[in-house]
Amino acid sequence: MIPKSGNRFSDEIMVKHGDRAPYRFFPHGSGSISALVFAVGAVALWSTNALVGKSLLANHSVSQVQFLQFAGAALVFALIRFTSRESAPPVGARAALLPLAVGFIGLVGTMVLQYIAFASMPVIEANLVAYTWPLMVAAVVIIFENPRRPALLGLAATLGFIGVALVISGGRDRTWFQGDLVGYCAAFGSALCMAFYSVMVGRVATSPDRLLLPSSLIGVALTLAWCARDGVALPTGTDLALGLYLGAGPMGLGYYFWSRALKLEGSGKVAVVAYLTPIASTLLLTLSGERLTMTAVAGAVLVIGSCVAVGLERSEAENYV
Repeated sequence: MIPKSGNRFSDEIMVKHGDRAPYRFFPHGSGSISALVFAVGAVALWSTNALVGKSLLANHSVSQVQFLQFAGAALVFALIRFTSRESAPPVGARAALLPLAVGFIGLVGTMVLQYIAFASMPVIEANLVAYTWPLMVAAVVIIFENPRRPALLGLAATLGFIGVALVISGGRDRTWFQGDLVGYCAAFGSALCMAFYSVMVGRVATSPDRLLLPSSLIGVALTLAWCARDGVALPTGTDLALGLYLGAGPMGLGYYFWSRALKLEGSGKVAVVAYLTPIASTLLLTLSGERLTMTAVAGAVLVIGSCVAVGLERSEAENYV
């Protein structure tokens, strides 16, 4: 008889695969430590994304920056894939569509929409709207994972969204919606794509490099066609190096580290670490000259508080089970 874990997703996977389930959520011991290390590494890289992206978008189009990003990420994923000794299990064409969709939505959808938002509105606002995705993941935890105190988690998530709204309202000159509607829709769409990826990546058996390499190559092809349509030349010198860094660092290694963390630990608990990204990246943007008002600071406090509440509930629930 297969023991129940108390987590509906885990139980379903264990029932389907027996006691040899490929991925069990929320393991204890070294797996949790490794997951935390990978997650912190991803957050450290992602924190530089908005600052470097802002400097490049000041002189180059979105299509140029995105092409360099996907090119750098594809090189990283290819290097990881070709140095990996892991063999891919045989799967049918239909079964391969889900990992491809997860990788495409999570990588291409998130990054393209995020950079459209960066180019359409103040970067400090776009960055914070795009990083509402950890709150969305927390909402999934509330709905599907049967937490002990759903009302408390719901209140925490709501306060987190209110905090993001305060940051947007006070991010610059104390006014709302300084960018155009396309920018805000793109930033929110980017958050939805990343939330979907964070929830789904631990539920597919495909390794991170196999999941992300095809999507990055698709991104290279699409953004190259975009550059050709815009009739722009690629940056050179320092800007070329910065663009490739955005691909190899925040997009390439950042996504790889995050995917490894989620496969080790699951989307509920590790996703809490992602709250550090908008905090750190906002600090870097502020140091670069972006203004942050007391209203925005109050919003950041609410976001941090919601992070702490979700993290404490997840740890308590895990110990209780």
